[in-house]
Amino acid sequence: MANIYKNAKVDLTATSVTTFYTAPAAKVAIFKSILVSNDSGSDDTITLTLTNGSDVFSIYKTKAITANNTNELLTQPLVINEGEILKLTAATANRLHVVGSFLEIG
Repeated sequence: MANIYKNAKVDLTATSVTTFYTAPAAKVAIFKSILVSNDSGSDDTITLTLTNGSDVFSIYKTKAITANNTNELLTQPLVINEGEILKLTAATANRLHVVGSFLEIG
């Protein structure tokens, strides 16, 4: 199978846990970038977790995102294995937009 560059996008319109990306069967994803944009005039926070079955691993726990600013969450590539799920939670609804760029291999 071919390696494909992709992106994932989400507008966090609620404060509930939101699935950002799920690695498909027989594939691995290497995230190069996860950008979070705050389009409000108030600071906010975001939580990013990686779920593997019933295990939940915090990548960022209440990461501050300043008002009217964009932050890069990754400083190194993040590997997501088959079946693992990246999830996001915003502290406040309708402020944060997230775009991730990754290579899907499989």
